[in-house]
Amino acid sequence: MKLTIGKIGTRIIAGLSGIAMVASLGACGGTGLGGSNNAQSTARKNPNQLTIGVAISTTNNPYFVAMDTAIRSMSQKNGTKITIADAQNDASTQLNDIQNFVSQKVDAILVNPVDSDSIVPAIKSANNAGIPVVAMDRGSNGGTVLATVASDNVEAGKMAADAISKVYGTSAKVIELSGVPGASSTIDRGNGFNQEAKKLGIDILSSQSANFDRTTALNTTQNMLQANKGVQAIFAQNDEMALGAMKAVQASGQKIGIFGIDGESETHTAIKNGTITATIAQQPAKIGEMALKALYDHFSGKKVSKTINSPIYLVDKTNADQHNW
Repeated sequence: MKLTIGKIGTRIIAGLSGIAMVASLGACGGTGLGGSNNAQSTARKNPNQLTIGVAISTTNNPYFVAMDTAIRSMSQKNGTKITIADAQNDASTQLNDIQNFVSQKVDAILVNPVDSDSIVPAIKSANNAGIPVVAMDRGSNGGTVLATVASDNVEAGKMAADAISKVYGTSAKVIELSGVPGASSTIDRGNGFNQEAKKLGIDILSSQSANFDRTTALNTTQNMLQANKGVQAIFAQNDEMALGAMKAVQASGQKIGIFGIDGESETHTAIKNGTITATIAQQPAKIGEMALKALYDHFSGKKVSKTINSPIYLVDKTNADQHNW
């Protein structure tokens, strides 16, 4: 995934000014609902009485399309009105999207942050307006969220390292493709992988960001393969990057194992074909459904857990027909 870094500074400043104004207004005209998980302070509403703003980081990725589709389907079945905003991987756009939701006085917000730091002012704006927020797939490094619904990304990173060691041994020579800098999933998957790799003795030759983007990963992998000799495996922090790395490896003529995270359909096919070795399959549709369910529970007066984990599975050639989304 690509971030337009050059323009973010100016646009964030503008977005923050707008958010500050909305926050002060929202404190007077909000829903009266707290951002905590205290069921006693909640004004109860049925699902068909709710209006929810959904802020997605990007729909240019099958993973988030699956999440988006699940939220749309579940909300339609329950009569919930939703408005979905696609930030196209731009942090300042997402700030403005949430500012609009606050201005519209939605009952609640679901957000899949582009960046866990940049999203903080938007979370605080919703807090000031009394609008509960549930984070999906990635957390926020500030403000108060009702819940964070995500896979255990640290564990996913560890599972990837273990999978590499089982195929290539504990002294495997590996290069790593990391995701969007600052995203909690990037940090957690990287920490989990690197901690386990160090424990196992895996040799990480190089680690570079490819922004969770397939094309960027193709180019980055080509450069990394030229700069590093004897690479046995590639760990990509998501499947889009794994699929880009796959093209680079094929073009190089080398035999290198590729390990991803996400579990998208195209990766399952590549595993069956032997062009990708394994992936740690997440359940993005489940994350979307669990996040919406958390809001339904909140508005029905039930207590909601601050952290809600979605299941993850190792998928390789032995079970490539399973855990698909």
